[in-house]
Amino acid sequence: MSRVKKLIRQEIQDLSAYPVPNSEGMLKLDAMENPYTWPAIAKETWAEMLKTLPINRYPDPQAQHVKDEMRKVMGISDDYDILLGNGSDEIIQLLAMALAKPGATILAPEPGFVMYKMIATFCGLNYIGVPLTADFELDEVAMLTAINEHQPELIFLAQPNNPTGNLWSATSIKSIIEASEGLVVIDEAYTAFTDADHLELLNEYEHVLIMRTLSKVGLAGLRLGMIVGRREWLDELEKIRLPYNINILTQASTLFALEHYDMLLVQTEQLRVDRLVLMNDLVAIKGLQVFPSEANFVLVRAPQGMARNWFEGLKSKNILIKCLDGGHDLLKDCLRITVGTSEQNSLLVSALKEIATSETLH
Repeated sequence: MSRVKKLIRQEIQDLSAYPVPNSEGMLKLDAMENPYTWPAIAKETWAEMLKTLPINRYPDPQAQHVKDEMRKVMGISDDYDILLGNGSDEIIQLLAMALAKPGATILAPEPGFVMYKMIATFCGLNYIGVPLTADFELDEVAMLTAINEHQPELIFLAQPNNPTGNLWSATSIKSIIEASEGLVVIDEAYTAFTDADHLELLNEYEHVLIMRTLSKVGLAGLRLGMIVGRREWLDELEKIRLPYNINILTQASTLFALEHYDMLLVQTEQLRVDRLVLMNDLVAIKGLQVFPSEANFVLVRAPQGMARNWFEGLKSKNILIKCLDGGHDLLKDCLRITVGTSEQNSLLVSALKEIATSETLH
């Protein structure tokens, strides 16, 4: 037996690394990124600011100026603390590490964000996935039954949900929170694209935390996530957060973006309009089922057995989306399309129409 096989935990050996396809030369509509860049004047001002940074020094370990600006932009009360992570992924990992007692369990609806399950495995926790209904709604009875049976230390609820794009009912969310003896994290990664806001749940429930990211609003390259909640929770997470986890370039760039947040809001509002137009155009493609979305992506279902063909057909036209077929029983024949610019969306729709027509003729 090799040393790798002998020393690496078996559950890690059984995993596959998170797949990130090569997108060089492609129209990239697979990763829920904001397709719009900053105006030239903003880029120039930002670049000049970066020249002044003392990169020979460690960054502010608390990134306090960034947190202060987040409070202003997002309306976060001083009653609650903020912890920053290198993307939401690091925060999910911190939560799992903090709660990883022997036999501890993470629970989440499925299909959902794949990192919940992967990080549970990394950290040695049990993972329980509770299937959504056929129309991607929360199965409240199944969730409550699973909570009662497994008594999870941590529950993740994404609002809106990835990869389905929909919001779940506030009543169901509250029922799950009230049934939980553990921590409940509301993952609002796509909050910029919906009117829903769950910060008020912090006032009602001491065991709720709200997680957000700046990746979807146009700062994906900076990798900055955040979690908001009562200090007694975040004080414990601070103990295992690695020092200086938010580098000086990310802090300064984020602060600049937050001080010019109106620029990003204009883009996210445009993406809401782009989403509506895209969905209307997709509905017109014969055989394509389009699901409601409150995010910056749209979930669609291709005709039976055609998802992989359509995905490969788009790739041959240098358009990259996400094929979800095979990832979960409920996602059979499904594709996920990131909302691009108006021009990019038009290219995608035209290509899909060609592929759909070609398949019909055959």
